[in-house]
Amino acid sequence: MQDQITAGSQLRTMRANPPLVQCITNFVAMNIAANVMLAAGASPAMVHAEEEAGEFAAISGALTINIGTLSSGWLAGMLKAAQSANEVGKPWVLDPVAHYATAFRRGAIARLLELKPTIIRGNASEIIALAGGTSRGQGVDSRDAVEQAEDSARQLAEKHSCVVAVTGVTDFVTDGQKAKRIAGGSPLMPQVTALGCSLTCLVGAFAAAASDDPFDATVAALAVFAVAGEQAGAIADGPGSFSWRFLDALAALTPETLDRDARISAA
Repeated sequence: MQDQITAGSQLRTMRANPPLVQCITNFVAMNIAANVMLAAGASPAMVHAEEEAGEFAAISGALTINIGTLSSGWLAGMLKAAQSANEVGKPWVLDPVAHYATAFRRGAIARLLELKPTIIRGNASEIIALAGGTSRGQGVDSRDAVEQAEDSARQLAEKHSCVVAVTGVTDFVTDGQKAKRIAGGSPLMPQVTALGCSLTCLVGAFAAAASDDPFDATVAALAVFAVAGEQAGAIADGPGSFSWRFLDALAALTPETLDRDARISAA
Protein backbone atom coordinates (compact mmCIF):
# COMPACT_ATOMS: atom_id res chain seq x y z
CA MET A 1 0.00 0.00 0.00
CA GLN A 2 1.29 3.44 -0.92
CA ASP A 3 2.09 5.77 1.97
CA GLN A 4 -0.37 8.61 2.43
CA ILE A 5 0.85 11.92 1.07
CA THR A 6 0.71 14.50 3.84
CA ALA A 7 2.19 17.94 4.42
CA GLY A 8 4.83 16.26 6.56
CA SER A 9 5.76 13.73 3.91
CA GLN A 10 6.09 16.54 1.37
CA LEU A 11 8.36 18.48 3.72
CA ARG A 12 10.51 15.35 4.11
CA THR A 13 10.68 14.90 0.32
CA MET A 14 11.58 18.54 -0.28
CA ARG A 15 14.38 18.46 2.28
CA ALA A 16 15.76 15.14 1.07
CA ASN A 17 16.67 16.72 -2.27
CA PRO A 18 16.63 20.52 -1.73
CA PRO A 19 15.27 22.12 -4.91
CA LEU A 20 16.95 25.05 -6.58
CA VAL A 21 14.29 27.76 -6.85
CA GLN A 22 14.71 30.87 -8.95
CA CYS A 23 13.14 33.65 -6.88
CA ILE A 24 12.48 36.79 -8.90
CA THR A 25 11.23 38.79 -5.95
CA ASN A 26 11.43 42.39 -4.81
CA PHE A 27 14.20 44.41 -3.15
CA VAL A 28 12.37 44.41 0.19
CA ALA A 29 11.94 40.63 0.22
CA MET A 30 15.26 39.28 -1.04
CA ASN A 31 17.03 38.82 2.27
CA ILE A 32 14.15 37.45 4.33
CA ALA A 33 12.95 35.25 1.46
CA ALA A 34 16.40 33.70 1.04
CA ASN A 35 16.64 33.08 4.79
CA VAL A 36 13.17 31.54 4.91
CA MET A 37 14.03 29.20 2.04
CA LEU A 38 17.28 28.11 3.65
CA ALA A 39 15.66 27.59 7.04
CA ALA A 40 12.91 25.46 5.52
CA GLY A 41 15.43 23.36 3.60
CA ALA A 42 15.33 24.71 0.04
CA SER A 43 17.95 26.43 -2.12
CA PRO A 44 17.10 29.96 -3.30
CA ALA A 45 18.64 31.89 -6.21
CA MET A 46 17.74 35.55 -6.66
CA VAL A 47 18.32 35.74 -10.42
CA HIS A 48 16.30 38.36 -12.29
CA ALA A 49 18.43 39.99 -15.03
CA GLU A 50 16.96 39.78 -18.52
CA GLU A 51 20.30 38.50 -19.84
CA GLU A 52 20.21 35.33 -17.72
CA ALA A 53 16.74 34.86 -16.22
CA GLY A 54 15.48 32.61 -18.99
CA GLU A 55 18.59 30.45 -19.04
CA PHE A 56 18.53 30.07 -15.26
CA ALA A 57 14.84 29.11 -15.19
CA ALA A 58 15.66 26.12 -17.39
CA ILE A 59 18.03 24.69 -14.79
CA SER A 60 15.92 25.48 -11.73
CA GLY A 61 13.42 23.19 -10.09
CA ALA A 62 10.84 25.96 -10.03
CA LEU A 63 10.44 29.67 -10.68
CA THR A 64 8.69 32.29 -8.54
CA ILE A 65 7.82 35.77 -9.78
CA ASN A 66 6.89 38.66 -7.47
CA ILE A 67 6.15 42.10 -8.93
CA GLY A 68 6.61 44.05 -5.70
CA THR A 69 9.33 46.44 -6.92
CA LEU A 70 8.64 46.26 -10.62
CA SER A 71 10.72 47.90 -13.35
CA SER A 72 10.93 47.51 -17.12
CA GLY A 73 14.19 45.59 -16.91
CA TRP A 74 12.87 43.25 -14.24
CA LEU A 75 9.67 42.66 -16.20
CA ALA A 76 11.70 41.62 -19.24
CA GLY A 77 13.55 39.11 -17.09
CA MET A 78 10.29 37.82 -15.60
CA LEU A 79 8.77 37.24 -19.03
CA LYS A 80 11.83 35.40 -20.29
CA ALA A 81 12.00 33.25 -17.17
CA ALA A 82 8.31 32.31 -17.33
CA GLN A 83 8.60 31.47 -21.02
CA SER A 84 11.60 29.30 -20.32
CA ALA A 85 9.92 27.53 -17.39
CA ASN A 86 6.98 26.68 -19.64
CA GLU A 87 9.24 25.38 -22.39
CA VAL A 88 11.03 22.94 -20.07
CA GLY A 89 7.94 22.02 -18.05
CA LYS A 90 8.95 23.57 -14.73
CA PRO A 91 6.29 24.90 -12.34
CA TRP A 92 6.17 28.63 -11.72
CA VAL A 93 4.42 30.75 -9.11
CA LEU A 94 3.06 34.26 -9.63
CA ASP A 95 2.73 36.77 -6.77
CA PRO A 96 0.68 39.71 -8.16
CA VAL A 97 1.72 42.31 -5.58
CA ALA A 98 -0.51 45.41 -5.79
CA HIS A 99 -1.16 44.62 -9.46
CA TYR A 100 -4.17 46.95 -9.48
CA ALA A 101 -2.26 50.04 -8.31
CA THR A 102 -0.93 51.45 -11.62
CA ALA A 103 -1.32 51.00 -15.36
CA PHE A 104 2.24 49.64 -15.58
CA ARG A 105 1.45 46.91 -13.06
CA ARG A 106 -1.86 46.06 -14.69
CA GLY A 107 -0.16 45.65 -18.05
CA ALA A 108 2.65 43.58 -16.56
CA ILE A 109 0.33 41.18 -14.76
CA ALA A 110 -1.76 40.69 -17.90
CA ARG A 111 1.37 39.66 -19.85
CA LEU A 112 2.47 37.31 -17.08
CA LEU A 113 -0.94 35.67 -16.84
CA GLU A 114 -0.77 34.91 -20.56
CA LEU A 115 2.24 32.71 -19.74
CA LYS A 116 0.04 30.44 -17.60
CA PRO A 117 1.41 30.32 -14.06
CA THR A 118 1.13 27.00 -12.28
CA ILE A 119 0.17 28.68 -9.02
CA ILE A 120 -0.99 32.19 -8.09
CA ARG A 121 -0.49 33.33 -4.48
CA GLY A 122 -1.78 36.62 -3.21
CA ASN A 123 -3.70 38.36 -0.46
CA ALA A 124 -7.47 38.68 -0.61
CA SER A 125 -7.54 42.13 -2.21
CA GLU A 126 -5.09 41.08 -4.92
CA ILE A 127 -7.06 37.94 -5.78
CA ILE A 128 -10.43 39.74 -5.86
CA ALA A 129 -9.05 42.41 -8.20
CA LEU A 130 -7.26 39.85 -10.36
CA ALA A 131 -10.58 38.08 -10.93
CA GLY A 132 -12.15 41.37 -12.04
CA GLY A 133 -13.88 42.26 -8.78
CA THR A 134 -13.70 45.43 -6.72
CA SER A 135 -11.32 45.12 -3.80
CA ARG A 136 -10.58 47.44 -0.90
CA GLY A 137 -6.82 46.99 -1.25
CA GLN A 138 -4.49 49.93 -0.80
CA GLY A 139 -0.96 49.51 -2.12
CA VAL A 140 0.43 46.17 -0.97
CA ASP A 141 -1.98 45.90 1.98
CA SER A 142 -5.10 43.77 1.89
CA ARG A 143 -8.28 45.38 3.17
CA ASP A 144 -10.45 42.36 2.38
CA ALA A 145 -10.96 39.13 4.32
CA VAL A 146 -9.85 35.81 2.83
CA GLU A 147 -13.40 34.43 2.84
CA GLN A 148 -14.49 37.35 0.63
CA ALA A 149 -11.96 36.23 -1.99
CA GLU A 150 -12.84 32.52 -2.12
CA ASP A 151 -15.25 32.77 -5.07
CA SER A 152 -12.75 34.97 -6.93
CA ALA A 153 -10.03 32.39 -6.31
CA ARG A 154 -12.19 29.63 -7.75
CA GLN A 155 -12.97 31.74 -10.81
CA LEU A 156 -9.29 32.51 -11.37
CA ALA A 157 -8.29 28.88 -10.96
CA GLU A 158 -10.85 27.74 -13.51
CA LYS A 159 -10.09 30.52 -15.99
CA HIS A 160 -6.32 30.05 -15.93
CA SER A 161 -6.20 26.30 -15.16
CA CYS A 162 -3.99 26.86 -12.16
CA VAL A 163 -3.91 26.64 -8.38
CA VAL A 164 -4.83 29.82 -6.49
CA ALA A 165 -3.83 30.48 -2.88
CA VAL A 166 -5.34 33.32 -0.87
CA THR A 167 -3.36 33.94 2.29
CA GLY A 168 -4.44 35.71 5.45
CA VAL A 169 -5.81 34.82 8.86
CA THR A 170 -6.99 31.46 7.48
CA ASP A 171 -5.54 30.55 4.09
CA PHE A 172 -7.60 29.23 1.19
CA VAL A 173 -6.30 27.10 -1.69
CA THR A 174 -8.24 25.90 -4.73
CA ASP A 175 -7.69 24.46 -8.19
CA GLY A 176 -11.23 25.39 -9.19
CA GLN A 177 -12.65 22.01 -8.19
CA LYS A 178 -11.32 21.06 -4.77
CA ALA A 179 -10.36 23.50 -2.03
CA LYS A 180 -8.77 23.51 1.42
CA ARG A 181 -8.32 25.94 4.28
CA ILE A 182 -5.20 26.18 6.44
CA ALA A 183 -5.43 27.76 9.89
CA GLY A 184 -2.60 28.88 12.13
CA GLY A 185 0.08 31.54 11.98
CA SER A 186 0.33 34.56 14.23
CA PRO A 187 -1.07 38.11 14.36
CA LEU A 188 2.57 39.25 14.35
CA MET A 189 3.18 37.95 10.83
CA PRO A 190 1.70 40.99 9.01
CA GLN A 191 4.03 43.19 11.08
CA VAL A 192 7.15 41.59 9.57
CA THR A 193 7.82 42.83 6.06
CA ALA A 194 7.92 40.42 3.13
CA LEU A 195 6.78 37.25 4.87
CA GLY A 196 4.08 36.83 2.24
CA CYS A 197 6.66 37.26 -0.51
CA SER A 198 8.80 34.66 1.24
CA LEU A 199 5.86 32.28 1.33
CA THR A 200 5.56 32.57 -2.44
CA CYS A 201 9.15 31.39 -2.76
CA LEU A 202 8.50 28.47 -0.41
CA VAL A 203 5.45 27.47 -2.46
CA GLY A 204 7.86 27.26 -5.39
CA ALA A 205 10.12 24.90 -3.43
CA PHE A 206 7.27 22.53 -2.63
CA ALA A 207 6.00 22.72 -6.21
CA ALA A 208 9.47 21.76 -7.44
CA ALA A 209 9.51 18.74 -5.13
CA ALA A 210 6.01 17.64 -6.21
CA SER A 211 5.65 19.05 -9.71
CA ASP A 212 2.83 16.63 -10.56
CA ASP A 213 0.63 17.88 -7.71
CA PRO A 214 0.74 21.68 -7.36
CA PHE A 215 -2.45 21.76 -5.27
CA ASP A 216 -1.16 19.60 -2.44
CA ALA A 217 2.30 21.19 -2.74
CA THR A 218 0.75 24.60 -2.14
CA VAL A 219 -1.27 23.36 0.83
CA ALA A 220 1.88 21.83 2.35
CA ALA A 221 3.90 25.04 1.98
CA LEU A 222 1.14 27.09 3.60
CA ALA A 223 0.85 24.55 6.42
CA VAL A 224 4.59 24.89 7.12
CA PHE A 225 4.20 28.66 7.43
CA ALA A 226 1.10 28.36 9.59
CA VAL A 227 2.64 25.91 12.07
CA ALA A 228 6.00 27.69 12.29
CA GLY A 229 4.25 31.04 12.64
CA GLU A 230 2.05 29.76 15.44
CA GLN A 231 5.06 28.33 17.28
CA ALA A 232 7.09 31.53 16.93
CA GLY A 233 4.18 33.76 17.86
CA ALA A 234 3.56 31.88 21.08
CA ILE A 235 6.95 32.92 22.50
CA ALA A 236 7.77 36.16 20.68
CA ASP A 237 7.74 39.51 22.48
CA GLY A 238 6.95 41.46 19.33
CA PRO A 239 7.64 41.59 15.58
CA GLY A 240 11.40 41.86 16.04
CA SER A 241 11.81 38.70 18.09
CA PHE A 242 9.12 36.99 16.01
CA SER A 243 11.21 37.40 12.88
CA TRP A 244 14.19 35.39 14.10
CA ARG A 245 12.06 32.97 16.10
CA PHE A 246 10.10 32.22 12.95
CA LEU A 247 13.30 31.28 11.09
CA ASP A 248 14.29 29.05 13.99
CA ALA A 249 10.85 27.44 14.00
CA LEU A 250 11.07 26.72 10.28
CA ALA A 251 14.47 25.10 10.68
CA ALA A 252 13.36 23.01 13.67
CA LEU A 253 10.03 21.91 12.20
CA THR A 254 9.87 18.16 11.67
CA PRO A 255 7.52 16.31 9.34
CA GLU A 256 5.98 14.60 12.36
CA THR A 257 5.29 17.90 14.13
CA LEU A 258 3.89 19.40 10.95
CA ASP A 259 1.42 16.55 10.51
CA ARG A 260 0.47 16.71 14.19
CA ASP A 261 -0.09 20.46 14.38
CA ALA A 262 -1.24 21.43 10.87
CA ARG A 263 -4.89 22.49 10.77
CA ILE A 264 -5.96 21.67 7.24
CA SER A 265 -9.63 21.24 6.39
CA ALA A 266 -11.70 20.75 3.26
CA ALA A 267 -13.45 23.86 2.01
